[in-house]
Amino acid sequence: MTTITASLVNKLRQMTGAGMMDCKKALQESNGDIDGAVDVLRKSGAAKAAKRADREAAEGLSIAKASSDDTFGIVVEVNCETDFVAKNSDFVEFATSIADYALENKVSDKDALLATPWEGKTLGEILVDKTAVIGEKVEVSNYAMVSSEGVAAYNHGANRIGVLVALNSNDANALQAGRDLAMQIAAMNPIAVDADAVPQEVKDKEFKIGREIAEQEGKPEAMLDKIANGKLQRYFKDNTLLAQSYVKDSSMNVAAFLKTVNADLKVKSFTRFQLGA
Repeated sequence: MTTITASLVNKLRQMTGAGMMDCKKALQESNGDIDGAVDVLRKSGAAKAAKRADREAAEGLSIAKASSDDTFGIVVEVNCETDFVAKNSDFVEFATSIADYALENKVSDKDALLATPWEGKTLGEILVDKTAVIGEKVEVSNYAMVSSEGVAAYNHGANRIGVLVALNSNDANALQAGRDLAMQIAAMNPIAVDADAVPQEVKDKEFKIGREIAEQEGKPEAMLDKIANGKLQRYFKDNTLLAQSYVKDSSMNVAAFLKTVNADLKVKSFTRFQLGA
């Protein structure tokens, strides 16, 4: 039997990041062949990752970044299972490197990101390896890339929430307003830019709920639709960005705030990722 030396085990650990005993067992299985041991570790890592596939990975980092010219941005959510791992410097560096790569290469969607060549493999394969080494499920759960005339990015609460706001301008005042609105979106979690952007099924559901509440309160049948519509408008005021009170000045709503910046300034869309949501 080939003698497995401590230096050989350490070399394999440096190459793969796997634990000492796992490296020793892999070298024994491969009769001391280090390339064969790497394959053994990859196979066992995939098996370990498969066992963790159904586990919840609700911790991690949600990272939003805008390009240097502020015309596009990315937001990516990289997850793990515990806050302890999420705060580990290696995990933070790994998640940040994914965000930086996605921004630099203007990666279009999550599938393209997972297929990205990464250290001789794909990022998807690297995530499996990370799962095996760390002992927790590691995944990219959400990813989006946004392009517009102007894009503002904001990260909230130790990267628990990442927000991108797409604007029709990228002058300095517009971008500052975009960052202010990204903070509002992080805090208030609107469901759409305005009432027109709310899905019809949501409108129908809220109208139905409002009508049923009015009916339960004993309101006249002839008044039910009017009351339900009033409740629907209140729902829009609370849950759509432009109708919400502006958090930095509650005397106006967001639509009015935008007009103070530029009468033509518009929010085209926004993207909000929150850990565990």
